[in-house]
Amino acid sequence: MSQSLYLAVGSLNREAPYFQGARGEGLTIFSFDEGALEWTRLAGTSTIDNPTFLSVDAASGVVYANSEVFGWHEGTVSAFRFSPGTRALTYLNKQPTLGSIAAHNMVSRDRRFVLVANYAMGGDGPDRSVAVFPVQEDGRLAPAAASVRLDGALGPVADRQERPHAHIVTEVPEGGAVLIADLGLDQVVEYTLSSDGALARSASVALPPGAGPRHIAQHGNGRFVYVSNELDSTVSFVLRETGKITLQQTLSTIRPGVESHGADIHLSPDGRFLYCSNRGEDSIACFMVDQATGHLTLRDIVPSGGKTPRNFAFTPSGRHMLVANQNGDAIVIFRRNEETGALTDSGKRIEIGTPVCVRPFIL
Repeated sequence: MSQSLYLAVGSLNREAPYFQGARGEGLTIFSFDEGALEWTRLAGTSTIDNPTFLSVDAASGVVYANSEVFGWHEGTVSAFRFSPGTRALTYLNKQPTLGSIAAHNMVSRDRRFVLVANYAMGGDGPDRSVAVFPVQEDGRLAPAAASVRLDGALGPVADRQERPHAHIVTEVPEGGAVLIADLGLDQVVEYTLSSDGALARSASVALPPGAGPRHIAQHGNGRFVYVSNELDSTVSFVLRETGKITLQQTLSTIRPGVESHGADIHLSPDGRFLYCSNRGEDSIACFMVDQATGHLTLRDIVPSGGKTPRNFAFTPSGRHMLVANQNGDAIVIFRRNEETGALTDSGKRIEIGTPVCVRPFIL
């Protein structure tokens, strides 16, 4: 049976004081023809509030979507199954995330767990930084089997680093452990992940004070880890070795004198180039990665093609980048030169209100 390329898109459909509008549908599925750069909307639902981050289990067609709603004591993570044959998007179930402002989620490599990072505002409710949800045979989520709350010395930016703020949880390439970036603590923390979903802290690294680590990209070698820092628009390279993580390098992702905030970060599929998005400058920075040392060299900074590039993703081939410009109401499609890393705006835009997450998957 032939497989096809799809896009799962999360868009804002509920106002929050820190968003600039909510004009989206919620969760939408598109088919995507990469050769022709054409797409078709197949399914969508507004029955989920503000799905600001998505993960897809491509083996089952299940989309796991966080709901980030200001004022809720706990966010939720919902499971929807997409069926290409019927073009149906079917709700399975949801679970509370044990913390407010659910910011990120991931499916473990063995497909047994979904992990959610809660950014958290205030201190009411369970107030957990990361929760681990077992995945049942039909794709539904069981209640959280484990959770942790990060704590420690806060960063110097008083209005943004007033408490811990976990922003991402991501599994290491070899499995068995996860990395968490905490914007409030200026730290990246490693936890082992056991076969029953339990988390145990194993290592950490401090980033520059006031950096505000947000998202993480990992090289396939498991040693090179790159962190997009939101508050000072920088990228940090940290080296992960047995039992320790050390800071190696921090570089700006924007031009001098620009007011901006770092957002997403991804390595090209071959690990040779690193890309970071910047909200404010509305740009994508491209760095060359030294494959021997992991150190970065800035290659270029290009416009994102719209306003507020909150999230972006590569197609599985690596030939194209899809940039979700939140306040530009479009996903902009870039061609990528696989040899040089250069990005070229294709002129193609998937028009959709306030897109905040795009996840390509093959099914």
